[in-house]
Amino acid sequence: MATRHHRLLVVQVAGLGWDLLQSRGATTMGALAFHPAEGMYPALTCSVQAGFRTAAPPSLHGVVGNGYMDRALRRVCFWEQSAALVRGPRIWDVHVRAGKRVGMLFWQQSLGERLGQILSPAPIHPHHGRLIQAVYSKPVGLYERVCDALGEAFALQYYWGPRASARSSQWIADATVALMSDELAAPGLLLTYLPALDYDLQRYGPQSRPAGRALAQVAAQLDLLCDAAAKFGYEMLVFGDYAIAEATGGPAYLNRELLRRGLMAVRSVRGMCYPDLHESRAFAVADHEIAHVYVRDPGDLRVVQRAVADCEGVGRVLDRPDQAALSLDHERAGDVVAEAADGRWFAYDWWSSESQAPDYAAHVDIHNKPGYDPLELFWGWPPGRTSRNAQRIRGSHGRTGPGREVAIASTISAAPPETLLDAARDTATWLQSQL
Repeated sequence: MATRHHRLLVVQVAGLGWDLLQSRGATTMGALAFHPAEGMYPALTCSVQAGFRTAAPPSLHGVVGNGYMDRALRRVCFWEQSAALVRGPRIWDVHVRAGKRVGMLFWQQSLGERLGQILSPAPIHPHHGRLIQAVYSKPVGLYERVCDALGEAFALQYYWGPRASARSSQWIADATVALMSDELAAPGLLLTYLPALDYDLQRYGPQSRPAGRALAQVAAQLDLLCDAAAKFGYEMLVFGDYAIAEATGGPAYLNRELLRRGLMAVRSVRGMCYPDLHESRAFAVADHEIAHVYVRDPGDLRVVQRAVADCEGVGRVLDRPDQAALSLDHERAGDVVAEAADGRWFAYDWWSSESQAPDYAAHVDIHNKPGYDPLELFWGWPPGRTSRNAQRIRGSHGRTGPGREVAIASTISAAPPETLLDAARDTATWLQSQL
């Protein structure tokens, strides 16, 4: 009989879809046997991570995507890191109240979580435009101790941008092992995140040769974590946050359509075209295969719905009742939510001529861009810029349903969880059983 442990390691692997593992013959990796599970909607990083830590849908936790529009500020907030954006109790609350240690490594929106240990990228942006690489550390000094153990600091350029690669996930996996091996500070629950698999899935598609190499790299990282879990007394739960689908049809440009119909407003600054969200009657926050469309005046709702439905590349259009049926009905959600058609994804662009592109368009600038930009994964021209060729993107995510199941492996459940929400509930039950 296998030894039962009283600690738990939760590993979330970006882009670990069931179809990907099946097509590659990789449903078993190391000591882990994977099974399909229904994902959370929308299948986006921040939404899924919020759903897991609360065992609740977006209608309750409020994280409707990786970004949203603040209606009062008329400003798009993307990749914000405050844990207060995730509403509701956490699955580990009873565990923490009992004095147990919980650690969280590189999960989104972790800053401010009432946990003992947190590491998260948090670079400093000086006024003159440079970037100072930094990692948020709780407690103070934890990051430095991990760097000493690993012999190197975390390099942000491998975490996102044209140089993003498996080196980011490898550092995080090694840091996870370092924390698990600390006899004095090893947490009873440790949540970690391996981001790198989905880089090449987005760049080249899930059936590409680079995708196969990326899967082999994450399998090696999971082997490392499995060995450490066995050595240091941890059960394991490993799951994908979303499945990436082929995206060969190019992007859909909702904001171009809204601008063409006079529903979006812009302002010209030195020949560059910027959004005027204060005067815009509608604006679409593009997020992979999902777009939240915010409508300023209720009287414009029908005309905006028609514009969204007519836009080339749009699949399903969700009004408020449709959103409620998907548990997406929350004040942060768009008045209209659009899903991309098969093989498509949403670009945030509103301009049609690159001569009018805003200054951030050809740079890695995840907080200023009012939408997700996968082209930041490619170099462009001239050197130092990112690509503006949208046809290079070959994979995207956000939708759920048949063929979009995620992969999951668990040693704490008698039977494989059927959904990611079930996995979160199983985790909460298991944690309570350890008290």
